Amino acid sequence: MVNKKRYLLITALALLIITGCSAKGDEVTEVIGEIDAEEVLGLDPDADIFQFEGVIYQTNIDWVDKLALTKDVQIGEIKTINDANTDFNDEMANKLKVGSKIFSAKERKDILIVENDSGLFHYLAIVEG
Repeated sequence: MVNKKRYLLITALALLIITGCSAKGDEVTEVIGEIDAEEVLGLDPDADIFQFEGVIYQTNIDWVDKLALTKDVQIGEIKTINDANTDFNDEMANKLKVGSKIFSAKERKDILIVENDSGLFHYLAIVEG
């Protein structure tokens, strides 16, 4: 059931990005925005998310978990936990431990790698078009 919800979320996001592009002659306009924690958790209440630089990142996405990614530089860490509501701030997570380190990925700019004593986790930026 959870995988079906993730599939629907990713499909909806892809459609939003595709329909966000409008061609007029040679001109292409693309509008990209961020989805907030309330929207992500509304679609999947069990989503494992955190916010970094105004963007919500989510893990346990099958195709993302299959990518071979290399941890680059540390860019932050989880400072607070919010498992009570959907009002998120930067470096706040709902399931990660405080102190989990956030790294960029060498291969992708839309995925961050989080490391803690439980291992390495890939988080995809959740954006809409």
